[in-house]
Amino acid sequence: MAVVKTWEINTCERDLSDGYITKVIYRVKATEDDVEIQDTREVGSVNFIKPESLPSDFIPYDTSAKTPDAATVLGWVKTKLGSKVSTIETRMDAAIAEVKTPTTAQGNPWD
Repeated sequence: MAVVKTWEINTCERDLSDGYITKVIYRVKATEDDVEIQDTREVGSVNFIKPESLPSDFIPYDTSAKTPDAATVLGWVKTKLGSKVSTIETRMDAAIAEVKTPTTAQGNPWD
């Protein structure tokens, strides 16, 4: 079966006065047959600087309305990361390849 890379939001930090998200901690994991491939998880964070005035399309963090949704926040994260998205996914591809076809091993030859 195919390997799937999934981006997820781990948690958000926000300003309680207006719901502006100031930091997002994300993770990216690789799975195959719905099982996470060991040693392939990436975790990181992005910070968002709050502007002096919020834009007209501002979506406040609201747990009761479940806004913004995870897809929207992931879009913000990927936009903020820019070219680092492909760097992260390339690094994951290398980790997946190493798990599937190891190039190194540990152990003592006399054990």
